[in-house]
Parts: sequence; C-alpha cells; structure tokens
Amino acid sequence: MVNVKEVPADEFVRALAEYLKHEVRQVRPPEWALFAKTGPHKEKVPEDPDWWYIRAASIMRKLYIAGRPIGIERLRTVYGGLKDRGSAPPHFCKAGGSHIRKILQQLERAGLVMKKDKKGRVLTPKGYSIMDKIAKEVFDSVVQRIPELRKYGGGSGR
Repeated sequence: MVNVKEVPADEFVRALAEYLKHEVRQVRPPEWALFAKTGPHKEKVPEDPDWWYIRAASIMRKLYIAGRPIGIERLRTVYGGLKDRGSAPPHFCKAGGSHIRKILQQLERAGLVMKKDKKGRVLTPKGYSIMDKIAKEVFDSVVQRIPELRKYGGGSGR
C-alpha cells in the first residue's frame, strides 16, 4: 500500500489542498487571512490565494510523517525562517502562531485531527484514511507520467 512518505511532497500537498478546499467545509480561511503575513520574517502576505489550504495540507502531512503529537510551537519553528535585518546578519524567527492554531482548530472540527493529552495534536483514523487515499491517487498520476515507477507501488505492479 502506498503511503504519504512514498509520493512527491509537493504534488501530495497540492492534491490534499484541493481536497480540503472542495470537500471539507470546516476548513475555510477567515476574513483576515488575505491581509495577514505568515510570520515576522516575511515582508508581504502570501501571493497564492489558496495559501490557507496549502498550509493546512502541509500541517496534516507533518502530523502524518511525525506519527506523534506535535504542538503549535513546534509547527511555528518548522514554518519559520530567516528575518532580513538589512546590513545586520539575519536571525531565525518563528512563524506566526495564529494561522497555525486556527487551521488546527478547523481540522479538529472536521474530524481529521485531535488533541492528545496536552502534548499536541495527532491525526485521527479518518485523517489517515483520507491522506492514504490521496497518496494512492498521486502515486497513480505519477506512474501515468513515469511508467518505470510502477514496480515501486505497493501491490499495484507486482
């Protein structure tokens, strides 16, 4: 069986973002999302109008790969970056926590993520199921483009 770790991350995140945008009603960007930066290390707001769904998909992928509870502070560190300080050397800054918190709350309401003993959040069985299904679809689309990869598919080419 093909899982999330075996497909290209960028294609998987785009496919999961499309799924969240069209199938999951609880995940919607708030009104302020069009005007908010994702952290103090950024100069502008995201240019992609679907950045909320892409970030939600990326967070779900991080939860899948970790396999253990992950909190907001750890996700802030993951999505942080270097702040340009002009002629001074750049310093690392964590990403903003508000959008990460709101995304996780929306994913909880959708039943895809749950809190785990005040240690962070993990995927629910429903979340794992959806992600494995999308990973299979992404793998099949990659195999359509590159048929030599069929031998690596869990059960599809053996």
